[in-house]
Amino acid sequence: MSATAKYPKTGYRGTGRRKCAIAQVRLLSGGKGLVRINGKSMTEYLSNRPSLHKTALLPLEVANLADKFTVVVRARGGGLSGQADAIQLGVARALLAYQESLREALKPAGLLTRDARIKERKKYGRKRARKRFQFSKR
Repeated sequence: MSATAKYPKTGYRGTGRRKCAIAQVRLLSGGKGLVRINGKSMTEYLSNRPSLHKTALLPLEVANLADKFTVVVRARGGGLSGQADAIQLGVARALLAYQESLREALKPAGLLTRDARIKERKKYGRKRARKRFQFSKR
């Protein structure tokens, strides 16, 4: 089953990932722009950071559908920034499940591309992934 499938009883679904964060997004039609993340309001969950609010709901603004859906999100893993980016991708994919013609608006804005950058692993003999211990010539 694809990550962006239409479920008549539960609206439109999309899954987004970023860093270690995973967001499962449901768009319920007939809403008033209400956003719930893990059972909390968006301002409560994203700790009142307007930049994260804007990032998470950017696909709805680009598609001019901000007041048409109620957004219900289950987010886990990573930090708030990664989760906001994961929500953004999940909302964009759910909008495609709602109406495929929205691809023309979402694709040029870069909202359908998954950002594959993740944390680089620590290497042995080093402090972190790339940081080395101080070199002493004498």
